[in-house]
Amino acid sequence: MLVKSKYKYPTLERVDLETGRHYLDSNKKPVPSVTTVLSGTSKSADGLIQWRNRVGEEEAERIIKQSTDIGTAVHEAIENYLNGKSWDNFEESHDQLLAQKISDKFIKDGLKGITEIWGLEVSLLLDNLYAGTADCVGEYEGIPTLIDFKTAKKIKKREWIEDYFLQGCAYANAHNVMFGTKIEQIVILMVDRNAIFQEFIVRPTEFNLLTRKWKNRLIEYNNKYNL
Repeated sequence: MLVKSKYKYPTLERVDLETGRHYLDSNKKPVPSVTTVLSGTSKSADGLIQWRNRVGEEEAERIIKQSTDIGTAVHEAIENYLNGKSWDNFEESHDQLLAQKISDKFIKDGLKGITEIWGLEVSLLLDNLYAGTADCVGEYEGIPTLIDFKTAKKIKKREWIEDYFLQGCAYANAHNVMFGTKIEQIVILMVDRNAIFQEFIVRPTEFNLLTRKWKNRLIEYNNKYNL
């Protein structure tokens, strides 16, 4: 499936500040990434600290790096596949073979609902507010949708992944402002290390509720850092 280029997406210039990843807006002012806002206002931060203390700093860094490396490899494979390029370019290491298994599941079962692609790794920006990069924008089963690809050690329960939905709402709202679209559906496609696939869909009523939550998180972040 080839990308149907309907919109001209910007190129973001990244800057790393003490508070996390930022991007320069059109006025060259740094604005936080969506993930920086969410991590900076997360209620689970204490739990993460407790987990690091329990497993030890070295082991925590190893686990995080492994998850990041697998996720990056899978995202690259999916992007290549959707662009009509060769995707099965993995090495023989354990983590790479795991990424290959996850990617294969995405391609066989996880991407079937995508009916049109407007952009992959799409840069989105709202001046003075926030910016970020969305995995995929297009149509899912014929409906304009913000689509995100997630890998996991084990499939997560829906109530555990609200921040994924908030991230999607942030991107969708930015896209709607930038291009006059009306994206009100978020789809999270998730495959775990056992090659189990799960689809999570946010439809318009929930989208509006989550959008309000996202705006409150953004306000909370700005108040926290006196922005």
